[in-house]
Amino acid sequence: MAIKLCCFSKDPLVDADTWSESIDKLLACKAGQAAFQEFLRTEYSEENMLFWLACEEYKKIKSTPEMITSANRIYTEFVQVEAPKQINIDCSTRANITKNICQPNLNSFDTAQRLIYSLMARDCYPRFLKSDIYQGILQNGGKG
Repeated sequence: MAIKLCCFSKDPLVDADTWSESIDKLLACKAGQAAFQEFLRTEYSEENMLFWLACEEYKKIKSTPEMITSANRIYTEFVQVEAPKQINIDCSTRANITKNICQPNLNSFDTAQRLIYSLMARDCYPRFLKSDIYQGILQNGGKG
């Protein structure tokens, strides 16, 4: 996969070597997000990154109607049982979101997002660093 998005500089992959410092550095970079998402796709867990990104965008919403629309989309796509991209969260977190989805606020998905972030940081991120995807990026000029 060719990653053409810029992180922090003119060269799209110049900071790829910093992605191994922390998952936060990886997620702070558009190219890092794209590479990690590609890796998660190969592990059949891309929904984690998609949910995390959707939550990040959701927190930026300013209007109530947009918040309601977006909350329902996130819920339908990721949270409800049998959702097309259902995330792996505990039943009490899922039930709490379900109970409050009619009156969403900017924190509606915070607990679930923290759980998914923790899962990605603890489980997926270390495997990503050893993956052919990341190693290939480093070998093809990802060092700054």
